[in-house]
Amino acid sequence: MNITVRDGGNYLKGLLLLIRKDRKITDAEVHLVTRIGKTLGFERTFCENAIGEILENKYIVDEPPVFSTMELAKKFIKDGLALASSDNEVHPSEEEWLWSTAEANGLEGSWFRQERANAAHRHPLPFSLEADSLTVAY
Repeated sequence: MNITVRDGGNYLKGLLLLIRKDRKITDAEVHLVTRIGKTLGFERTFCENAIGEILENKYIVDEPPVFSTMELAKKFIKDGLALASSDNEVHPSEEEWLWSTAEANGLEGSWFRQERANAAHRHPLPFSLEADSLTVAY
């Protein structure tokens, strides 16, 4: 699926905002965000720096990303749930933020609850991420 540069940036920024919700960043989260960032065309060093600074960066507005299509929003939520559960615990603030993102993108609550239940039964490593199928069109 081809996506815009703006959607790619929102995808990465959204994941960065998500990983700071519980105020700790695990090795698994670093791995997943770096992997997704690379898929979206961001340099590894850029991703690592962004991850390293996200906890203390008070200038980033903490708003759920809004994507150009519902399909992309669904991919983001699925990856977000995988990321949130990568430390074997979905923090309530992570789930609440993903719920807000689903609402901001017009996704149904029943769809989100089903995806949340599905995420509870799988481990994010090494399964295929939704972002693996994305290509940013420049």
